[in-house]
Amino acid sequence: MLFLAHTAHLQLAGLLSGCLAWILTMAATATDQWRLWRLRRANDTAHITSGVAWVGIWRACFHSHALPEMEHCQSMPFSDAFVPPEIRAAQVLMMLAAATALAANAAAAQAVRRVYFSLEVRGRVRALFILAGALYILAGALAAVPLAWNAKAVADGAAIHFPPIFRLPATPAGQEVGVAIGVGSAAAILMLANGLVFLAHRHVWRTLPTEKMEDQPGTDNPAFQ
Repeated sequence: MLFLAHTAHLQLAGLLSGCLAWILTMAATATDQWRLWRLRRANDTAHITSGVAWVGIWRACFHSHALPEMEHCQSMPFSDAFVPPEIRAAQVLMMLAAATALAANAAAAQAVRRVYFSLEVRGRVRALFILAGALYILAGALAAVPLAWNAKAVADGAAIHFPPIFRLPATPAGQEVGVAIGVGSAAAILMLANGLVFLAHRHVWRTLPTEKMEDQPGTDNPAFQ
């Protein structure tokens, strides 16, 4: 005989990894290192002592001669005309991904709580598992689009026509994918995997008979076996 709680250990692990994925999504959204620009030309390094500029989705930063111990940053609002479409998309979609992942974690936590701790009617467990799985997949997809788009822009050597106040060239000597894209990609993969885990739970596809739903978890109902 198998209790319903015994079938949800993988989903409990999925909830924990979902919380980690949400943290990683927030970290990737906030950090400036989406693109690393290598600046080797003399006119590019006149003000940039580090030889590297960090371009995020909210601002661009570098170390200058004036304040060598501090980063000099300029913000890139969504409304500015020079901001390329892949960065604008990232500003919107990464925030939506973080919000959706948070909602997925809430649904997953409620589903796992009902499986492990509730002896009451579990009629909504199936719906909660489906909701959590769908939200995880949606969050992963929302994050994957801007991450892949910006990675492609780096591979293509796409230019950004910064205003003169940024003191950055439109095209650097070389571009590299920053750590934020790697962190965000890990979060997207975790969320997509969690979605499949929650949707694959056996209770999603086997609904308990109405007359048996009030039984204790040790019932002989086949859905628990």
